[in-house]
Amino acid sequence: MTTLDHAASADAPAAAPNRLLNREDYKTLGLSALGGTLEFYDFVVFVFFANVIGSLFFPASLPEWMRQLQTLGIFAAGYLARPIGGILIAHFGDILGRKKMFTLSVFLMAVPTLVIGLLPTYETIGLAAPILLLLMRVMQGAAIGGEMPGAWVFVAEHAPQKRYGFAIGALTSGITGGIFLGSIIGVWLNSTYSQGEIHDWAWRLPFILGGVFGLVSVYLRKFLHETPIFKELQARKAADRELPIKTILRDHREACVVVALMTWVLSTAIVVVILFTPAYLQKVFHIEPAMALKANAVATVTLTIGCVFWGWLSDKIGTKLTMLIGWGGMTATAYLFYLNLPGNEASLICNYATVGFFVGSISLLPVVGVRAFPPEVRFTGLSFSYNMAYAVFGGLTPMLVSVWQQVDVMAPAHYVAAMGVLGMAMGFWPLACKGWQAKKA
Repeated sequence: MTTLDHAASADAPAAAPNRLLNREDYKTLGLSALGGTLEFYDFVVFVFFANVIGSLFFPASLPEWMRQLQTLGIFAAGYLARPIGGILIAHFGDILGRKKMFTLSVFLMAVPTLVIGLLPTYETIGLAAPILLLLMRVMQGAAIGGEMPGAWVFVAEHAPQKRYGFAIGALTSGITGGIFLGSIIGVWLNSTYSQGEIHDWAWRLPFILGGVFGLVSVYLRKFLHETPIFKELQARKAADRELPIKTILRDHREACVVVALMTWVLSTAIVVVILFTPAYLQKVFHIEPAMALKANAVATVTLTIGCVFWGWLSDKIGTKLTMLIGWGGMTATAYLFYLNLPGNEASLICNYATVGFFVGSISLLPVVGVRAFPPEVRFTGLSFSYNMAYAVFGGLTPMLVSVWQQVDVMAPAHYVAAMGVLGMAMGFWPLACKGWQAKKA
């Protein structure tokens, strides 16, 4: 059986035989996950210091709400840049190679992160300060748009068939671990330095550290090898027949819809349960900020563990059944968590941790998405559909939930549960549970 025949199989897109993960596989997975963790940390750490950044990069004469709005606008610019960066990086990833673009995406994240940590403030250079900050944020968005699909494709095409789900789940856990790392750095900074010191200079440390570690990750990725599937495509000259995006839009619209819908599920789970809920707990149920953040940190840990578990389970019992259990569990535990608020400290943490574990089912998106496209256009197909959908759903979800919450405080539970039902329904879609199949001659 050839590499391409393996790629067409329902079990996995990788060319590896049915073997255990070896030392080279673990090196590939470890370096990929480490880079993903650091890159996602670089992307989200901005939000942990939004208040300080707003006070330093915009005129002091502006009202507080206006500075905050402009700061969050710059943060949002990173999301808007994701589709553009993702499509461009993926395009060349399908033509020039996975490894080159995989390394480039880390470099494009590390440099602007480091620059943000060194930028002069508004007091020093005036209007140029927020403009440069915006430019760096756009570069970060373009980088993250290529990183996640690139990492999923890279690891999937290296992994043994029987360890495909586990490998992607482990990689996804590393990426989500970047959120936890950013939270821990924020807690450390606020515990070590006074608010005055943070405002004066210490806020720069998370960005400088992220930039330096990102550049180290760029160096480490030099030791990774190109995927065997791309090597064979290159040998056959199949990678440069025509523009990959043209092939995607003409021949693989169904796969784009599958990935887009699962991205809706993923973005809802992450944005609502992990990012939106801490503020929701404080505002609606008057839970102390420290307790809300503590519970959120625990949920982020169980999310990270869950990513590995649900990927592993898909190897054992199949994608369809795993989607039914994982997304069904998210639907049930969303109501368990939100309907029992505020509760006591133990129940809050336990219920939040439980729903966080089922949110780990987000690792099923790349499990499904990578194999929904043929190898020739896999990177472009996954990146295009994922980033376009995330830009739409990731951007609209917070506003939708905030408005809905005005008439029903259980809006987060209803929305997350509805997405869980959608995820379960996707399990019955043949392309989602079986993957792309080569047409028989």
